Amino acid sequence: MKPFVIRNLPRFQSTLRSSLLYTNHRPSSRFSLSTRRFTTGATYIRRWKATAAQTLKLSAVNSTVMMKPAKIALDQFIASLFTFLLLYILRRSSNKNKKNRGLVVSQNDTEGRRVHVIERDLSEQDRIVGELLQPGGYLKLIELGLEDCVKKIDAQRVLGYVLFKDGKHTKLAYPLETFDSDVAGRSFHNGRFVQRMREKALTLSNVRLEQGTVTSLLEEHGTIKGVRYRTKEGNEFRSFAPLTIVCDGCFSNLRRSLCKPKVDVPSTFVGLVLENCELPFANHGHVVLGDPSPILMYPISSSEVRCLVDVPGQKLPPIANGEMAKYLKTRVAPQVPTKVREAFITAVEKGNIRTMPNRSMPADPIPTPGALLLGDAFNMRHPLTGGGMTVALADIVVLRDLLRPIRNLNDKEALSKYIESFYTLRKPVASTINTLADALYKVFLASSDEARTEMREACFDYLSLGGVFSSGPVALLSGLNPRPLSLVLHFFAVAIYAVCRLMLPFPSIESFWLGARIISSASSIIFPIIKAEGVRQMFFPRTIPAIYRAPP
Repeated sequence: MKPFVIRNLPRFQSTLRSSLLYTNHRPSSRFSLSTRRFTTGATYIRRWKATAAQTLKLSAVNSTVMMKPAKIALDQFIASLFTFLLLYILRRSSNKNKKNRGLVVSQNDTEGRRVHVIERDLSEQDRIVGELLQPGGYLKLIELGLEDCVKKIDAQRVLGYVLFKDGKHTKLAYPLETFDSDVAGRSFHNGRFVQRMREKALTLSNVRLEQGTVTSLLEEHGTIKGVRYRTKEGNEFRSFAPLTIVCDGCFSNLRRSLCKPKVDVPSTFVGLVLENCELPFANHGHVVLGDPSPILMYPISSSEVRCLVDVPGQKLPPIANGEMAKYLKTRVAPQVPTKVREAFITAVEKGNIRTMPNRSMPADPIPTPGALLLGDAFNMRHPLTGGGMTVALADIVVLRDLLRPIRNLNDKEALSKYIESFYTLRKPVASTINTLADALYKVFLASSDEARTEMREACFDYLSLGGVFSSGPVALLSGLNPRPLSLVLHFFAVAIYAVCRLMLPFPSIESFWLGARIISSASSIIFPIIKAEGVRQMFFPRTIPAIYRAPP
C-alpha cells in the first residue's frame, strides 16, 4: 500500500478513501484533506493557531493520510484516487472563491487544516482493476475540478456497452444527449491515472507525501486518536488528530472496529491485455454473456484492450502448470468475438495472466468518534459494471460538502453524530450502483435452473428493445440516474417481460408455474441485496434523523 502525507491545504474539495486524522496543533489554522480509495491509510488533520501575518491568509489544514498495504492492486489504486482528489480540490476551491472556502474552521478564516498523506508505494503500479470510470464518475471529477487527471495518459472515451449472447449482439449507448460533448466514460491504465493524482497533490504547497505503512489505529476509551505507522526506512511513528479517515482497501486490517464486515467472494477475474487489436465496436465496453459467466473487454489505451474473464467461485485452474491457459483457450476463446479471438489466444500464450478476487460487502458502519471509514474498506460491489470509482468519487463529494461548514473538529462526539448523515446521503448513488452490480451479475450467470435461464434471456432481449428499456438501465449503471426505485422497477419489468413471453401464444399450467418461479427467482436475487443496503436509507432517507443535524 502507498502512504501519502498531505499538509497545509486551505480548502476541502477532493476525494477520499484512506484514514484521516484531524488533530490540534500550533503553526497555522487551515484545513486540508487527502484522499485515496482502495489503499489502507489514515489521514491526520491538525489545527494550529494562526500568527498575525497568517490571519490575512486562508487558514491551512493539517491532516495526515496513512495507508496500510493492501494485498490487491484495486485497493491501492482506489486509496490513491481518494487521496489526491480530496487534496487537490480543497486547495483549488480555496483559491477560486474566498467567500465559499470549502472546509472553514472559523468565519474569519483564521483557522484551517493541513494534510499529511502516507502511502505505501509512490511508484507507478501496474494493475488490472480500477481502469473504467463511468460517465457519472467523470461528472464527479469535473465537480471536483480534477477532470484533467484523465488527460495525457492515453485514456479512451467510452460511450456505452455492447452485449453479446449466442451470436447476437445489442448496443447500449450512454444517455449523454443532455450533457457537454466531453462527458463520457473513460478507460485507462489505472497506474497512470494515480500518478496524475499524485502530480495534483504535489502542486499543493501545503501537502506532504510520505512513503510509509499504517500499522494500527490509536484508540482510547472508544475514540480514535490517530494512527501508528512505519516509514520505508523502518522507523515507527505515531500521529494524532481529531479525525481519522480510514481507507485501506478490500483486505482492510483497520476496519474491524469501524464496521461489521460481511465479505462475499462470488468469483475471480482473470485479466489479460490484448495488444494491437480493435474491438468490434470502437469506444464501447464489450460484455459477452458467456458460459459459465460474463467476459468483459474495454480499451485501456490506443493500442491495448483489457480482457477480464469471470470465473465463478474461489477455486481457479492453476496458472503455473498451464491449466489456466488451457481453460482460457479451450473454454473461453470460442466465446469471444471473432475479431479479437486471435489476439486473445496470443495474449494467453504470452503468459501474462493475472487474477483478482471479486468481492462484495454492504456498508454496515459502526459510528466511532474520531474516525470515518471509506473506500473498499467500507463498501464493495461486484466489479462487473465498473461502478467502484463512481461510488468513490460520489462519496468524496458528499463528505466534502459535510466537512465544508465545520469550524471545530475537537468535539469528536458531536462530529461523529453529525458525520453519521454521510451514510444516508451517499445512498442514492452507492445503493443504486451496488444493487445493480450484484443483481446483474447473478442474472448474467449461466444456470441449469430454467427460471434463471429465462431471466437471463429476457434481460438480454429487454435491453435490446431500445428506448427507455435500454437507456433507463444504462443510466442507472453509469451513475447518471442514481435512483434506487427506478432500479427496482426496471429489474421487475425484466421479470414480468420474461413471464409475459411464456404466456404467448397461449398460457399453460407449465408456463404459469415457470412464471411464478421467475418472479420468485427475481425476488430472491434483489431483495436480500436491498435488505443489506438498508430499505429505509434507500427508499425513505428523509426519515433518518441524522441528515437534519447541524454542523458542530
